Amino acid sequence: GIFLVVASTDWLDGYLARKLNQVTDLGKFLDPLVDKLLIFAPLLAFIELGQIPAWSVFLILARELTIAGWRVNQTQISGANIWGKLKTVSQIIAIAFLIAPLPEVWQLPTLILFWVAVGLTLISGLIYLIPQSQNTGKG
Repeated sequence: GIFLVVASTDWLDGYLARKLNQVTDLGKFLDPLVDKLLIFAPLLAFIELGQIPAWSVFLILARELTIAGWRVNQTQISGANIWGKLKTVSQIIAIAFLIAPLPEVWQLPTLILFWVAVGLTLISGLIYLIPQSQNTGKG
């Protein structure tokens, strides 16, 4: 429950910023960093508990560091696209299911949700980078 409340405050913050026209470059920069802390804290705990393999979290971390590094070099900071938002929502849902004290029958659906989140994480990174590399002539 606490995890979902914290995750919903992230959505509420973005909604209010857009609604009240308070979107700033600092907010565009800090919001993804806070999202990463929200996601990686439980993922690291799940590795320790043996619920997910470390290499799956490495894939997520590699994507996040790649995109963060790419964004740092941009002259204009852009907000997340729809794929980035889908990635974050899928991660939050998967983590919520991993945290929840569900009966064993939910173990496979929960792992499927987790792997869907990993897949969306990688796809969203590729969708973000491919158009960028085509614009620079590096494909």
